[in-house]
Amino acid sequence: MNHATKPAFTEKRFILTLVFVTSLFMFWGIAITMADVLNKHFQSVLSLSKSQSGFVQFAVFGAYFVMGVPAGLFMKRFGYKRGVLLGLSLFAAGAFLFVPAANTASFGFFGVALFIVGCGLSTLETVAHPFVASLGDQRTSDQRINFAQAFNAVGAIAGPLLGSYFLFSRHISGSTDLTSVKLLYLGIAVVITAVAIAFSFVQVPPITDPHAVSKNEAINKDTAPGKSLAAHRHFVWAVIAQFFNVAAQAGTWAFFINYGHEVMKFSDTVATNYMSVFMGMMLTGRFLGTLLMRYIAPNKLLAAFAAGNILMCLIVTQCLGWPSYIALLMINFFFSIMFPTIFSLGIKNLGPRTQQASSFISMGVVGGAFFPLIMGQVANHDVAKAYYLPIICYAIIFFFAAKFSRVK
Repeated sequence: MNHATKPAFTEKRFILTLVFVTSLFMFWGIAITMADVLNKHFQSVLSLSKSQSGFVQFAVFGAYFVMGVPAGLFMKRFGYKRGVLLGLSLFAAGAFLFVPAANTASFGFFGVALFIVGCGLSTLETVAHPFVASLGDQRTSDQRINFAQAFNAVGAIAGPLLGSYFLFSRHISGSTDLTSVKLLYLGIAVVITAVAIAFSFVQVPPITDPHAVSKNEAINKDTAPGKSLAAHRHFVWAVIAQFFNVAAQAGTWAFFINYGHEVMKFSDTVATNYMSVFMGMMLTGRFLGTLLMRYIAPNKLLAAFAAGNILMCLIVTQCLGWPSYIALLMINFFFSIMFPTIFSLGIKNLGPRTQQASSFISMGVVGGAFFPLIMGQVANHDVAKAYYLPIICYAIIFFFAAKFSRVK
C-alpha cells in the first residue's frame, strides 16, 4: 500500500447509492427540528409549560433507546437496504398518526405518534451511518459521514422554515386549532412514503463486507478480536459521549425559540426564522469540518469544537443581547461535527462487531429524551440560565476526544 496516495472519498460504483442514502439524512433533519417547533407551538395551543412541552423531545429521543438494538439486529439479518425501508416505513406511519392526534387534540396521542416517528428516525440513523461508512475506504469514513450529515443540516434548516410558515405565520393568538399541524405532517407522511417506494427500486451494488477481511489499514479490521465489545474503550466512551452530545443538542434546540422570544423579545415567527439561521451555522460547520479533517485529526478537531461550545454557553447565559445571541447561533456551528465524528470514532476497528456497536451508539441518543425535561425545569424560571447545563455535556465530549477516542 502506497501511504503517499490519499484514499478516495468513495468509489464510482457507490455514487448513486451514496447520493440516495445521503438524502435520507436530510429527511430526519427536517423531522428533528420540526419537533423543536412543535415544542413551542404546543406551549401555546395546548397550554403546556416548558417542562411539559419537553415531553416532545422525550418521545422522539426515547424511541432511540427502545429501537437502537432491534434496528441493529434487523440490519444485521436483512441488510442495509431493508433497514432503510423499515426506518422510512415507521417514519411515515408516525407522521400519518398526526391526523387522528390533531382531530382529538390529545397531547398523549401526539406523544405516541412522535414516538413512532422517533423509532423510524432511530432505525434510519442506526442503518445509514455504517452504510455510508462502508461505501469506500475506512480512512475517509469520517469525511463521508460528515458530508452526509451536512445534508442533515440542510433538512434542519428547512424544518423551522416549514414550521414557521405552517404553524406560526397563520396562527391566531389564543387559538387551539390544530389543523395546520395535521396538514403539515400529512404532507410529510406522503413524501416519506414516496421516498420509500422509490428506494425499493434502487439497485444497491454488492458491498464487500468492510468489517471482516482485510490486508491493509483501509478496511475496518478488528485489531483486538479477543476482546469483548465492552472492552474497547473508544467504543464505550463513544456511547457515553453520544449520550451527552445529543442531550446538549436536544436541550439547546428545544429552547432556542424561547430564548429568542423571551430574552431577545422576538415574535415566535421571527425567533423560528432565526432557527433556520441557527441550522445554517451547523451546515457551514459540517462542510468546513469535512474539509478540515483532511488536515486535522478528527479527534483533535472534535476537542477544539467542544471547547468552543463551552465558551459559547458561558456567553449565552450572560444575557448580553446580540453578543449572547450570536454565541447561541455559534453553538450549532461547533456542534456540527460532533454527532458524526463521535459515531465514526466509536466504530473504528471493530470488525464484524461494527453493526452491533452502531446500535449501541445510536441508543446513546436517548440522552436527548431526558435533558430537555431537566433544562425545562430551569427554563421555566430563566431560559438563559438553563444554558449552563450543556457545559457539562461538552466537557465530557472534550475528554472523549482528547483522551479516550484512540483505538487501543
